[in-house]
Amino acid sequence: MKRNYVLALAALVVVAAALAAAFGMSRAQAAPKQQKLTKVTLQLKWVTQAQFAGYYAAVAKGYYKNLGLDVNLKLGGPDITPEQTVLSGQAEFGIDWLPNLFATREKGGKIVSIAQVFNKSGMTELTWKDSGLNSISKLRGKKVGVWCCGNQPELFAALNKNGINPAKSSDVTIVNQPFDMNLFLQKKIDAAAAMTYNELAQVLETKNATTGKLNQLSDLNVFKMASPSVGTGMLEDNIFTTEKYLHDPSHATTIKNFLQASFQGWIYCRDHVADCTSIVLKNGTALGHGHQLWQMNEINKLVWPNSFGIGHVSPAQVASTAKIAKTYGVTKKLPTGAVTYTLADQALNSLKKAGVDVYGSKYKPIKVTVTAGGK
Repeated sequence: MKRNYVLALAALVVVAAALAAAFGMSRAQAAPKQQKLTKVTLQLKWVTQAQFAGYYAAVAKGYYKNLGLDVNLKLGGPDITPEQTVLSGQAEFGIDWLPNLFATREKGGKIVSIAQVFNKSGMTELTWKDSGLNSISKLRGKKVGVWCCGNQPELFAALNKNGINPAKSSDVTIVNQPFDMNLFLQKKIDAAAAMTYNELAQVLETKNATTGKLNQLSDLNVFKMASPSVGTGMLEDNIFTTEKYLHDPSHATTIKNFLQASFQGWIYCRDHVADCTSIVLKNGTALGHGHQLWQMNEINKLVWPNSFGIGHVSPAQVASTAKIAKTYGVTKKLPTGAVTYTLADQALNSLKKAGVDVYGSKYKPIKVTVTAGGK
């Protein structure tokens, strides 16, 4: 009896083990596979810097991955035109200034702005206070610096508005300004292009040869293109894609998720300036911590607040950019079908349902102290 009992018990153990193995296999087969990420590329307008901090943050914080995306941030540079990169199929999305998108469409490039991240212009032109050049109109006959290849529309519009034709050497000498401020600092040009978040800081981070102290804002005339006195500020960093990619229904979720995660990145940078600065630095940049902190703070000023929600601006702002572009020769006609925020709004709605602040109505910039050399 005892031997029969042991044998019976052993048989039960074998059966149980077999059932357990079978059940386990069934569970394993039923378990969902790891999510396959959709790969997309975003062509940046320039090299790694806080101008693109929101996208770097979206990668670093896992916002893209959480929405099923594997996003490659493709660096820009002086020889890279984001519109052409996207049109050639080397990237699904690109970042550039809105008047450049209008000009590209006018030439037959079928691209569409799907989100407007910067809702203010950061473009300025600088002169030295002691030069007496205290208005755009006084730049007639002077050497005026500006970057080539799509960065000139706002300044050229300002010159044209003041009766100075940038295409006529008898009116003004346009200097193809390198992507630094050396010509201006050495006073080899009378005026220089400067973004509030970058080149302006480079001037302030440099010592005055006469005083031995850092240059001050009081040493400069800063003509902001968006100011009422100049009046040619146009919308800058927007996210765009091709009409073909946008109108393919199979890409709708990808586009919406890309925008949602990107907006999350910018929201994170609004609320975590120091950490976003560190994220940018970790991605490799020639500019130091002090400069990137200044830039992060100034970039936030161009994004926040936004009463329409990040990525969406009013039709009046788009129309204003289009009108300025046409009036002052950037384009020959007003654009049609160049902007749609439908998927950006879907992204905003998803964030709002999750309780995320997409407006930044209480946003306040931090105070940043200029450091020598931007270190």
